[in-house]
Amino acid sequence: LDGAPADAGRVTPFLDLVRDHAGIATRAKVTSRNEFPTASGLASSASGFAALAVAATRAAGLAMGPRELSILARQGSGSAARSIFGGFVRMHAGEKVDGSDAYAEPIPTPLVGKVRMVIAIVGGGAPKTHGSRDAMEHSAETSPLYAGWLAAVPRDLVEAEAAIAAGDVAALGTIAEANALAMHATAIASRPAIVYWQPATLALLAAVRELRARGLAAWATMDAGPHVKVLTTVDDADTVAAQLANVPGCSSTMISAPGGPVEVL
Repeated sequence: LDGAPADAGRVTPFLDLVRDHAGIATRAKVTSRNEFPTASGLASSASGFAALAVAATRAAGLAMGPRELSILARQGSGSAARSIFGGFVRMHAGEKVDGSDAYAEPIPTPLVGKVRMVIAIVGGGAPKTHGSRDAMEHSAETSPLYAGWLAAVPRDLVEAEAAIAAGDVAALGTIAEANALAMHATAIASRPAIVYWQPATLALLAAVRELRARGLAAWATMDAGPHVKVLTTVDDADTVAAQLANVPGCSSTMISAPGGPVEVL
């Protein structure tokens, strides 16, 4: 991984799933490279397992459609199910024990060409101390706020999907910011607490609110890490990135457009 030996604890069981599907016992060497900080809260496991799902099934001689690949990728990383597709994607949780009805599918929207994500890196992108999966399990078991956050998800999903379909970036940003803050509040309330935020995280969140008050399109969202991602528009992206780059403790900023689907080069 990124030119160094990596723990195969999650990769080997995933490849075993592919081998079982294909009816083979062939071993594999996996080489992966990220173009952004790894294991620091920027969804490197999502992109990694989406790529591995496609590469491994292709190497094993399997012909899987997007939904099948999404179901498979989810077993490596929950978010990987969404990363199979490009643009905006909805994840269906499913109800079956084997996870065969848990998959993602794209949402048609005019937003793809109109929005950007500004990523403000905190702490140089160093690996985080709590993995996303373990942190979520700990929060579910110990946080008194977990049930409330979970209860808000169905409504947030309905409203977010409607905003995406309608091309309403302001409505989408408002929902995304509120839900992300609720997730982190849930983690912070865990016992013992899981705190991903650094002083720069709070400063960046304050800067986002200030930019929005000035009339710029800027809504913060965060994964399980200290970095702040800002949903914005094509027109405002450069200004938002430049302003956040000046926040003390922000290591760097980058601007990302909605990506395309996974592909074999």
